[in-house]
Amino acid sequence: MMLKRMCGGQDPINSSPDKLAIKGYDPVTYFTEGKLVKGYPNLRQEWMGAIWRFSSKKNRELFIADPEKYSPQYGGYCAYGISLGKFFSGDPSLWTVKEGKLYLQLNQDIEKIWKENVQSYIKKADIEWPKLMA
Repeated sequence: MMLKRMCGGQDPINSSPDKLAIKGYDPVTYFTEGKLVKGYPNLRQEWMGAIWRFSSKKNRELFIADPEKYSPQYGGYCAYGISLGKFFSGDPSLWTVKEGKLYLQLNQDIEKIWKENVQSYIKKADIEWPKLMA
């Protein structure tokens, strides 16, 4: 298991004060069910200093086997914000799965901008993210 590290003064995973990732939603269901599903407090896993919740034991096992596959890109921060070199909180209800990767957005206005040119923003965010984590 990777240890949590502080990056540029920012936690690598966007989480609540009690370290709950993506507001307790199951990250696997975005891929397996194509929808947002709350995880259960008793079905949890710590990864990268955050607590992830799951709606089933199977989903928890899938996450444990490959957390980077199921966790949102850029630590769950707003993908559009990361493309600008800024940390904005990602809202788990505003999401996109593109080429097998999960991206979250700050709000509906940002989501509209994001959807106008997703691939371009992903390219920019992929460049900015390592700089922000340095």
